[in-house]
Amino acid sequence: MTFKNFIKKVHLWLGLSSGLIVFILGITGCLYVFEEELRPIVHDYYYSDEVKGKKLPVSRLIEIAKEANKNNLKQTLSGCKIMSDDKRTVMIWFFEELDENAIWYWNRYQSTYVYLDPYSGSIKKLEEYNFEFFVFVRMLHQTLCLNSKIGDPIVGTATIIFIISLLTGLVLWWPKNKSAAKQRFWFRWKNTTKWKRKNYDLHNILGYYILIFALIIALTGLVWAFECYDKGVQWVFNGGKTIEKESKVIESDTLYYTEKKPVDTIYFSLKQLRPDAKSYFIFMPKAKDSTGTIRAFIRHESRFDDVSIQFDQYTAKKLETITYEDKSNGEKFRFINYDLHVGSILGFPGKVLAFIASLIAASLPVTGFLIWWGRKNKKQKK
Repeated sequence: MTFKNFIKKVHLWLGLSSGLIVFILGITGCLYVFEEELRPIVHDYYYSDEVKGKKLPVSRLIEIAKEANKNNLKQTLSGCKIMSDDKRTVMIWFFEELDENAIWYWNRYQSTYVYLDPYSGSIKKLEEYNFEFFVFVRMLHQTLCLNSKIGDPIVGTATIIFIISLLTGLVLWWPKNKSAAKQRFWFRWKNTTKWKRKNYDLHNILGYYILIFALIIALTGLVWAFECYDKGVQWVFNGGKTIEKESKVIESDTLYYTEKKPVDTIYFSLKQLRPDAKSYFIFMPKAKDSTGTIRAFIRHESRFDDVSIQFDQYTAKKLETITYEDKSNGEKFRFINYDLHVGSILGFPGKVLAFIASLIAASLPVTGFLIWWGRKNKKQKK
């Protein structure tokens, strides 16, 4: 068996073994790339009824949300998100741990997202987080909707096989000479060109042009599948060093409890600190955790400007601030890994590239299967 025939066999059987999962990952990846842009269009409850002069305090909105979600007794307040856009509703969510060993992700935990008009306090929507369309798409993409302990290795293994398929495909695509190269870079279809030839060209030519983008998407996706890979990537970017995080314990001080509404003070501080931010996240400490801190996250258009801050849950005193520059090189890369994965690091054009690459990646198992099926039937006829 020649080297090229061996590569052809490897490419074929790896493609057939992972084709269905790669197809699912490609299609769901296409859908999720534009989730930030599509969600406000699809969900009308993302917008207030009318923009008025003054918004209600965040603490008041939290009380209204608690009352609206009172039937879910076991769910505890988890956090809230306030957009800078005055037209947008405030999102407050509650969380409950169910069975961490359940097979399906929706049986592991339950969350309710309450959307409120920040001016009137009226409830726009009580959303079951697990069954929101884009959440379902993301979980199908990330774990095939399975428990992460089961789904991550399956998706990760399929992704590794896809990477090998891309590289073996490049070997098979590589032209022997200039004459052969003319047919490898672009479609040369005529009216007499049969569909088998068209399908072959779609598999080879489109696969060649998305190779680099598909590799970036696949390699960044492995970070969520395998913890060892995640740590390995950070190790490489840290120059071959393992940088251990400081075991720094930050706690709220129960001695200085005040009757003030700390969440309102914290939100005011965030607005003062970064008035140009896109959104503000405030994460509440776990229920009955008297020393837990309130964590805040300031989100900008560019991830490089994002800021993470911890506050005392009683006095709203700022305890720790972490910016992008405060992170190690490995943490910096890990922080922007999602933006690389979905192309948003290049803005909207990058998302378009990621969409096209994901769509073509989803088509490769289909066109590849048709090539194999056509050749198989041809041999049987002979």
